[in-house]
Amino acid sequence: MEFNYNLPVNLLFGRGKSNRIGIEVAKYGKKALIVTGRSSTKKSGLLDKTVNLLKEAKVEYEIFDKVEQNPLTTTVYEGVDVIKETGCDVVLGLGGGSIMDAAKSIAFSAKNPGDISEYIFGMKQGSEVLPIVLVPTTCGTGSEGNCFSVLTNPETKDKKSLRTNAIIAKASIIDPELMTTMPKNVLASVGFDALAHNMEAYVSKAGQPLSDIESFYGIKSLAENLPKVYNDPTNLEAWDKVTLASTLGGMVINVAGVTAPHGMEHPVSGLHDVVHGKGLAALTPIIVEKSWESDIEKYNDISKLIGGSSAKNCADAIRSFLEKINLNVTLGELGVKEKDVEWMSENCMKVSKPSIINHPREFTLEEIKNIYYEAL
Repeated sequence: MEFNYNLPVNLLFGRGKSNRIGIEVAKYGKKALIVTGRSSTKKSGLLDKTVNLLKEAKVEYEIFDKVEQNPLTTTVYEGVDVIKETGCDVVLGLGGGSIMDAAKSIAFSAKNPGDISEYIFGMKQGSEVLPIVLVPTTCGTGSEGNCFSVLTNPETKDKKSLRTNAIIAKASIIDPELMTTMPKNVLASVGFDALAHNMEAYVSKAGQPLSDIESFYGIKSLAENLPKVYNDPTNLEAWDKVTLASTLGGMVINVAGVTAPHGMEHPVSGLHDVVHGKGLAALTPIIVEKSWESDIEKYNDISKLIGGSSAKNCADAIRSFLEKINLNVTLGELGVKEKDVEWMSENCMKVSKPSIINHPREFTLEEIKNIYYEAL
């Protein structure tokens, strides 16, 4: 047995930990670029709280609030321009997965000029980066615990991750209390993304003992607690477990990678800007139906953890779970058309080939097309 597990991030986890934002940011710079979304942190009061905490810690700041639900490479360049104009020396990502991903890429691009797509596709390498502090407000991507930053190129529609240890945060402040203001529909989609991370890492060919242990715990925690917080957002103990499982989901894909569901979803949201978790919900049960025989032991575990009885009915167990959080959806309902299947299938093999190879059953191009058709 041989494996390597390297994840140099300082995780500060617990209710009320967001009160440390100023203290932590001050360790890494004197002027912060606060990367956030257009409304949620303003409505919740978190942005105002953060500004006050930075002032207390004598940290100056600029606010960049233009990040989309599927962040664009062009938005990253806008953020870099603000850094150049204002002299920010630390990047603070305040929001959900899209915000954190954008913050990481802005911090990277500030030190690595040129087309970020060239770094994403491995044509260029970069190691320098501005220090990053992340504060997640959704329990989905786990971006606070990994080296990924998923971006969409608006010209090519390619949606793919920048992957480099350089963009692992110096500190991630994970406060479950920040999750409680999410609308139900957002919670369902981000929560299923977290579950998908853990399930995919668990069956991944690149998995190893530590990632298996963490993803098993993550699946169990989400299966038991995501419906609880969906129905009762005041259940703070359940929020603790859901939030930790989300962070674990980010950590395990840092090691084990994602598999076919994420690989096939990225072309969907790259083309149509759909909510990532909804795209996963449309694809995952069908992919599992066509995969369970490739790793009966692992799919048997997943099935039992989420309410099924065997690997054979794992897909149905996932569908039943999706019903509990009102997330049963088809690609057709998300705006995908039959005419899109050809492009999405080709794009999947272009941008997501490693994820397809990583899956327990490696699908052919024709099989990928058929899955897309079935998911319509």
